[in-house]
Amino acid sequence: MKKNVQIGLVQTTCTNNKEENLQKAIVKVREAAAKGAQIICLQELFTSLYFCDEENYDNFSLAEAIPGPSTDALQKVAGELGVVIIASLFEKRTQGIYHNTTAVLDADGSYLGKYRKMHIPDDPGFYEKFYFTPGDLGYKVFKTKFANIGVLICWDQWYPEAARITTLMGAEILFYPTAIGWATSQDEATNKEQHNAWQTIQCSHAIANGVHVVGVNRVGEEAGVKFWGGSFISNPMGTLIYKASHDDEEVIVQEVDLAISDNYRIHWPFLRDRRIDSYQPIVKRFIDEE
Repeated sequence: MKKNVQIGLVQTTCTNNKEENLQKAIVKVREAAAKGAQIICLQELFTSLYFCDEENYDNFSLAEAIPGPSTDALQKVAGELGVVIIASLFEKRTQGIYHNTTAVLDADGSYLGKYRKMHIPDDPGFYEKFYFTPGDLGYKVFKTKFANIGVLICWDQWYPEAARITTLMGAEILFYPTAIGWATSQDEATNKEQHNAWQTIQCSHAIANGVHVVGVNRVGEEAGVKFWGGSFISNPMGTLIYKASHDDEEVIVQEVDLAISDNYRIHWPFLRDRRIDSYQPIVKRFIDEE
């Protein structure tokens, strides 16, 4: 039997006005819902510019509690529209402890919980270790009205272990709110190679785990980075069933049939053939030769 779900992706630019960004996101959520979306994913840190391009103590003022003001506003919208909202926010846990966190709000407006980003990058223009404490909630699956969803965040998307564990916990779809782009100083060949790697690794998670994968990225130029958009949905065999533009704001709604995962897993039984008895070395940082 089919299990059709309407997935909404919101790909936008952002400004330095937090309230303006939140209200813009709400407008886009309403637009997605009007198109029939049932689960709507917003991009990483959508209430601000991508502030991790610099190490600036003033940026900690952007953080908020979760639950807090933004989730309160979005819960009302989720309940009114009957949609699930995946909202990536800068969390202030307590004085001196901050996280890159995604909240999940169910279609009745209830707060289902949050996932804290596990893998924290530290690269030129992406100084996230300055701001974010690594997640300590583990990997999470949220039982929403429409599907059991796994939520990971940006840098997590490069790690097959995160996708695998979240799938084994029962996720039917993997969502990746993201903020990634091309450095404006780089050559075109390097930019293209990096984008292709980003898309390929996430499609690989779809194939290896037999699930749909959804990546939602921002657009616009900020501090020497042109965010490449390209938000997409992959089916469980790594085929793109939608891909957004690299430049334009978009609100995308795409129907997916979650029941096809069973068919793919029957014919490509990667989960069946896992040799879990042999995987202990994966918990080591590196395996030195004796």
